Parts: sequence; C-alpha cells; structure tokens
Amino acid sequence: MFEKADQPDAALQPILTKLAAARTRLIMERPFLGALVMHLPLKVGGEWCTTTGTDAKAFYFNPGFVDNLSLAQTQFILAHEAMHCAMGHPHRRNHRVKRRWDVACDHAVNLILIEEGLKPPLHGILADQNYETLSAEEIYPLIPEDTPEESFDQHLFDSDNEQGGSPDENERQDDSEGSEAGGQGKEGQSEAEQQQGSGSQASQKPNEMSPSEREELSEQWKNRLAAAAQAARQAGKLSQSMMRWVDGLLAPSLPWRALLARFFAVNQRDDYSWRRPSRREGDALLPRLSSEGLEVIAVIDTSGSIGDDELRQFVSELDALKGQVRAKVTLLACDNHVADNAPWEYEPWDTMELPTDIEGGGGTDFRPVFDWVEYENRSPNMLVYFTDAAGEFPKLPPNYPVIWLVKGKGVVPWGERVQLN
Repeated sequence: MFEKADQPDAALQPILTKLAAARTRLIMERPFLGALVMHLPLKVGGEWCTTTGTDAKAFYFNPGFVDNLSLAQTQFILAHEAMHCAMGHPHRRNHRVKRRWDVACDHAVNLILIEEGLKPPLHGILADQNYETLSAEEIYPLIPEDTPEESFDQHLFDSDNEQGGSPDENERQDDSEGSEAGGQGKEGQSEAEQQQGSGSQASQKPNEMSPSEREELSEQWKNRLAAAAQAARQAGKLSQSMMRWVDGLLAPSLPWRALLARFFAVNQRDDYSWRRPSRREGDALLPRLSSEGLEVIAVIDTSGSIGDDELRQFVSELDALKGQVRAKVTLLACDNHVADNAPWEYEPWDTMELPTDIEGGGGTDFRPVFDWVEYENRSPNMLVYFTDAAGEFPKLPPNYPVIWLVKGKGVVPWGERVQLN
C-alpha cells in the first residue's frame, strides 16, 4: 500500500493498475520474464521520458505512452526493459558509440521477445530478422554509423554522449545534478515506493552510474537471471530457445584459443611404453615415455559466413598449437563440397598459412567433409571445424572427436561446441 504522501494521482491509478496487471500476467504465463520484471520498481518518468526507460534499478514510464498500449503490449515493454538488464547491456558497451549500441541492443532484445510470442507496440520497434540469433556485439558492426534507426526507449546506463569510450573516459555529470533522484539508492525511498512504484511526482532523470555501481548491478542481474531461469526450468515453463540463450549467457566465456588448446592437450598421446627394449640396453624392463604426434583434420567453412581475417586467426592458432603437441594437420575447405584443390598437408615443423587459392561461396553442407575422411580412410585424433553452424549435418557422429568452433549462435547436434568470442 502507498503511504498517504505517496498516494498516486487519480489519473495515474489506471496506468499503475495496467502495469501491475501486465506484470501479474507475465508471472503467471511466463514466470521467467515475470521474475525479472519484478526487480524493477515502477516510476513515473519526467519530461525526459517520452516512452519507457531503465537504469537497471527501476522501470521508468510515460503515463501517456502506456495509456495507449494494450495489456499485451504493456507486457512487452516491461519484459523489454528487464531483458536489457538481464542481458548485461548496462556494462557491455565499452568503446562503442552509444546510439549504435542502443539500436543493436534493441534489435537483440526485441527479436528474442517476439520469438517468445510477446506482442510489441505497433510503431518504433527495431526487430530486423537478419539479426536473429545474434548478440548485441555481433549486431553492432552491422549498424551503419549514420543509421536513422532509434531505440524506442531510453537506456540510462551511462553518459548520453554519442562518442565511443568507456564512461570513465568521458566527462562525468555534476554530482549535484539530480542527486536526489539518481544518487540515492534504497535509502531515502519509502518502502511503498520500492515495492509499489512511483507516487504522483515524476522522477528526475537518474545520474550516470560509476563503474563500480555498474559492476555491482551486473553481478546482481546475473544472479537474478540464474535464479529466474532455474525456477522456470523446474516448472517446465522455460522454452528451448530461451533456455539456449540463458545457458549461453551464463556459460563461462573462456577464450576460444584456450579451449582449443585444452582439447589438443587432452588428446596428446604421451604415455609410458612397455615394449621390449633393444638387447644393447640390458636385461631390465623399465618404463619409458613414448610420445606420438596427433593427426588433426582442420576444416574451414568457405560459404561466405566467415571473414578472411577470422580464418587467418584460426590458421595461425592451429600453427602455434600443432608445434606444441607435434600434430600433423590436414586442412580442408568446404562450402557445399570439399574444395577441389584440398587437402593441404602440414607437418609439425611446417609453417601453416591460409591458402591463397581457397574456393567457396556456395551454401553450407558439412556432410562432404566426413564423407571425404571416410573415403580417404583417415583415422584422425580429432577434427576441428570452423563455421557458423548453419548447414546440413550428418545424422550420426563419427567415431573420432569433433570440435565445432562456432561464430554466432548456431547450435550443433553432436560434438564439442566452442564459441568464437
């Protein structure tokens, strides 16, 4: 209940009722999103808030904007702001230009919510299907520098400057400006405001958060995300697409180079040999360390989804690893068929470089590579495939380890998947 001084205006009461009803419906129908939304108290935005916005601490709204939405659309905007927080957008901008970053974040959030079946407002929603399954970081370079697109809401995470650079490198706002609104935490708010939302007075625009505040909020939201996902999963109300997104966000983000090196090290065949020694060495049978090199097949996807710079990085990393574990590498290139001028063979002592005569540009089909391995009667210790994972897979896995080094959010039906990050 509101305290007397915090009682909302009569004109605002229907808006608060609609928002409360939308939150309740989210909790009942989509408990994962509902649990996230409940961490954002409702606050009326000032003149600066034309639609909605969040600073990862509250949900700010323009009453006139919410009044024109249906209940389903109100659910969408509540989930939209909560997803910005849960996806870590407040602390992931780094050097990027704020306007383009905001646009990229909106595409990422809206595409997820639309896939979940939520109904967006009719106007101003950014949701380009070409960016489906991509993260905000992957969408950002695809947004033109002079894009006319704008985020429909306000992301109040850091300075509103349009330049790159982390917030600590930009001029901070005066501490006294709006300090009563953004500078205070839960202290200074009534319990009713924290739990129920805003009273009749519009909130001032919150101050920019310090790096330590953003880091603390980031950890809080990661914990909230994990708790909400676990509860929804146990209740059987977390969709497969949302589950994959949550698992990807919470998974440890080890560099792909470190993960690839780990797989090479695990498969390195260093063991003790008990084979009979030469007679010249005496009669005693003593264990000795026997080392055999690895046979690795490396495949690059040449369908056009992987850039030349990324392919060179991949080949350069393989070159470094093969020398460490004495690996012989057979390099293949494949789009919808294995390149006619493949394979390229590299001994452990050879310098490995990206071939200049690689063919490609067709569709993506992974089956020809595994057919080639079988036809050539190869028995590799592992096969490493660098791809976006958007193609036709063999129905059954081979009898040797397969590592998929994946650019993007594509999924693989079997084998070890390593995210290119």
